[in-house]
Amino acid sequence: MNSENFSLSEKIVSSSYVRQGCQARRGHEQLIRVLLEQGKCPEVGWSESTIELFLNELAIMDSNNFPGNCGVGEREGRVASSLVARRHYRLIHGIGRSGDIAAIQPKAAGSSLLNKLTNSVVLDILKLAGVRSVSSCFVVPMATGMSLTLCFLTLRHRRPGARYIVWPRIDQKSCFKSMVTAGFEPVVIENVLEGDELRTDLEAVEKKIEELGAENILCVHSTTSCFAPRVPDRLEELSVICAKHNIPHVVNNAYGVQSSKCMHLIQQGARVGRIDAFVQSLDKNFMVPVGGAIIAGFDETFVKEISKMYPGRASASPSLDVLITLLTLGASGYRKLLAERKELYSHLAEEVKTLAKAHGERLLHTPHNPISLAMSLDGLQTASDGAVTQLGSMLFTRQVSGARVIPMGVEQTVSGHTFRGFMSHYDSYPCPYLNVASAIGITRDDVSLCMKRLDKCLKSLKKVNNHEKSVSTSPPTGRKDLTAA
Repeated sequence: MNSENFSLSEKIVSSSYVRQGCQARRGHEQLIRVLLEQGKCPEVGWSESTIELFLNELAIMDSNNFPGNCGVGEREGRVASSLVARRHYRLIHGIGRSGDIAAIQPKAAGSSLLNKLTNSVVLDILKLAGVRSVSSCFVVPMATGMSLTLCFLTLRHRRPGARYIVWPRIDQKSCFKSMVTAGFEPVVIENVLEGDELRTDLEAVEKKIEELGAENILCVHSTTSCFAPRVPDRLEELSVICAKHNIPHVVNNAYGVQSSKCMHLIQQGARVGRIDAFVQSLDKNFMVPVGGAIIAGFDETFVKEISKMYPGRASASPSLDVLITLLTLGASGYRKLLAERKELYSHLAEEVKTLAKAHGERLLHTPHNPISLAMSLDGLQTASDGAVTQLGSMLFTRQVSGARVIPMGVEQTVSGHTFRGFMSHYDSYPCPYLNVASAIGITRDDVSLCMKRLDKCLKSLKKVNNHEKSVSTSPPTGRKDLTAA
């Protein structure tokens, strides 16, 4: 209510009570005012009542919620189900216009304000997480793969003669398909094995650039967050190479916002060389439903160019989800989650190391990977051909989600390209292994339950394999023994 309505209320209810309510309302409005002034994530998270008040205030600014609105167009924000309307806080118009996802909608001032504020708050969080010099970003209602495709399609206009994308190998289908979908030919750079780690072959990258010609290369497509034993690409060195050859550089930072090391690599890469854009998933970094990503960069003009490449209006759901989440957590709450994740990474590493040793295996030494861990499965490989893959299915049926079992010698064809040793990021990694990760939101209970169930599965497989061996090596019995006698 405005001040006039509060004054009128005093004629109905005691003025002292009304003034208390007015002061409480001002408390909510003060938080909203600071957000509008600064465009930054609040240090302390908001209550649900403040967030809902704010969203309702935004919603009544959209034309579909005007009391006397008369809609005669083809898109008037009409919703048949009241349940759907409530799910979206009656913010129905989405974001952007037909020619620009960042444009203001005349019929939807509230939704447009939501879009601008979300991008501003997310930019603040990217800086908080470690990329201090990032200049611009926007939330896009597509997952990481399609968001990368949008970046590549934008670069096409800058480099119309280019047909190749130089890509240090990472065995994740959407990464590869993002380049093919954009109409480019991925040039796969195999990783080099250094100890247990798979690292970027910088010499091969340089050689391929000289072979193809820099003018024929759209960009280098590198990766930060990845499954061990692959580790983040050598971003600083790749950025220097890109700057030297005047080749754009796009970074797949899918779940790297939660890692200070990944964010530091991006910051350093931009400082010493060239990074044009980096893309990160909303669900993996901010614990919201799948379907959104953040495209960010250091050149505001180029980031705007990418946003204008998006065809048509866009769903506001990812923007709404991440804004609600960040207003709930506040900057302090998000920092706390990052610190807890980092602490639990060390705890998880110790637990895996202990369990691996108990089963005659080892924790692979991958110090450059700050999120994912890998444990060898040599014993299972020796015991039985199918034991490694059987472990994966056993863990899944025991409700251990996210653990990845990587057997040896798997071949997979993706969009016409055959990968040997698929899922291991290498043609012939020396051992099969199990992946686990310490991602944002993980708890100690998750770690302890996973270790307990993994231990039981390994013991069960060992018991079965030992029994099969004893049966196969035991002396013949029954009629054969009598015949022999």
